Amino acid sequence: MKKITTTLLLAIGLSSFSQQKNYTEQDSLRGSITPERSWWDLNFYNLSVEVKPDEKYISGSNIIRYTVLEEQQRLQVDLQTPLIIEKITQEGKDLKWESNGNAHFVTLKKPQRKGEVNEIKVYYSGHPKEAVRAPWDGGFSWKKDNNGKHFVATSCQGLGASVWWPNKDHMYDEVDSMAINITTPKDLMDVSNGRLLKVVENKDSNTYHWYVSNPINNYGVNINIGDYVHFGEFYNGEKGKLAMDYYVLRDNEEKAKEQFKQAPMMMEALEHWFGPYPFYEDGYKLVEVPYPGMEHQSSVTYGNQFKNGYLGRDVSKTGWGLKFDFILIHESGHEWFANNITYKDIADMWVHEGFTAYSENLYVDYHFGKEAASEYVIGTRGNIQNDKPIIGTYDVNQRGSGDMYSKGANMLHSIRQLVDDDEKWRTILRGLNREFYHQTVTTKQIEEYISNTSGIDLTQFFDQYLRNAKIPMLEYQVNGKQLRFRYTNIVNGFDMPLRLSINGSEDWVYPTSDWKSKSFKKDIQLVNVDKNFYVEYKKI
Repeated sequence: MKKITTTLLLAIGLSSFSQQKNYTEQDSLRGSITPERSWWDLNFYNLSVEVKPDEKYISGSNIIRYTVLEEQQRLQVDLQTPLIIEKITQEGKDLKWESNGNAHFVTLKKPQRKGEVNEIKVYYSGHPKEAVRAPWDGGFSWKKDNNGKHFVATSCQGLGASVWWPNKDHMYDEVDSMAINITTPKDLMDVSNGRLLKVVENKDSNTYHWYVSNPINNYGVNINIGDYVHFGEFYNGEKGKLAMDYYVLRDNEEKAKEQFKQAPMMMEALEHWFGPYPFYEDGYKLVEVPYPGMEHQSSVTYGNQFKNGYLGRDVSKTGWGLKFDFILIHESGHEWFANNITYKDIADMWVHEGFTAYSENLYVDYHFGKEAASEYVIGTRGNIQNDKPIIGTYDVNQRGSGDMYSKGANMLHSIRQLVDDDEKWRTILRGLNREFYHQTVTTKQIEEYISNTSGIDLTQFFDQYLRNAKIPMLEYQVNGKQLRFRYTNIVNGFDMPLRLSINGSEDWVYPTSDWKSKSFKKDIQLVNVDKNFYVEYKKI
């Protein structure tokens, strides 16, 4: 691992991704829309889990309700080893299933009629995978707080929600709503997604009943168990009063009350740029966990030690990164890009991470000004490796390059320059969240929306920055009053305009792969390329 240049990537994702080339049947079963997945549409999950921290053991069930799209009798459910399925039923009748690794194929007895709403119930138990380095290598984190009490959390992006509960583990089909019922030891509290409906007191345990009324992606579902204290507030947002609730370990309450003053500042800035918070009905929560953080929907997890920057470090090295709590802003930004707008395939993970890394820049813009924001996002270029394309391999659950964070943000910042109208750019960002509200999307849908609403054909632009690892190089020559220029290191047809400063005066040029020239009134003494465009340049 690189210590300095990959700080940002280590903070919010994986610093690099393995160059996996030989994909297995398990990769396809996990990453593709198999025939056993495609014929039914998710409606509702009712997940019940008892967590026994002393034993690092869980047991429970999930009711999976679905609408029949085609008349089939074989259904895929995913659950990862070492967890085991104990029983599957439909309408009280036991069903048989065959397992192929982590994919389980259930043979249904009841005829599946098109348009009908049916459900199965999956019972399971076991010792779930323990997180190695959450959230990047996730699973269950079994920790203890400074007082010796259990401090437990789940994280599973990429790895898959089936690492701890049985579900349809593919991002293309989000459940419409969900009940989450978590049983914990008596002296601990569970915080999960959505609204807390009730707490049922048992003899030696308590069961926390949460309800999510909006569509939710499966990796966004979480369990957080600890000796929590709660405080909160209401934010007067674009859609009315929004409940903002905070759950932190008992010893950290005072630090959290000071640090989390940035939460309404975040909401104000990101609602301005992205539109209304997408889950008013479920509220917004920050929940302390024993790992850096994750974008769990309406239950954003936080482990940044109540410091600004990322664990006190400025990922941009400009000073602006210490003006805000990196995890609070970045992970909350995912409520718009990841939870509201969700990729269908993890190969398009840049849609989550590029826009959310860019949300840090927009937060700085809103509270500290446009120049500060430009310095911040340009500063994050030091984290870019340009090792391989941002987009990964489809249908095998494979991400692209970790450059999706900083390079994605700088790509979007470059589009802002091309739009050259900040209010129009804001309208585009808000429009994305309105057009794709609570939907799963492909990269192509995002590309086409931005091209169409901006009025700029960005086809080759996206090919350059998303599907190619090379950064455009502007080569130029000066001959008296004439400037000659061209692009190298580009895909066919790339022709992004650039804003230059010639002798201190701003001007636009329109480079392609062919040499072009432009004449000026005076001899050219000084040429500077606007750094807001993510290109390299050299005089030859």
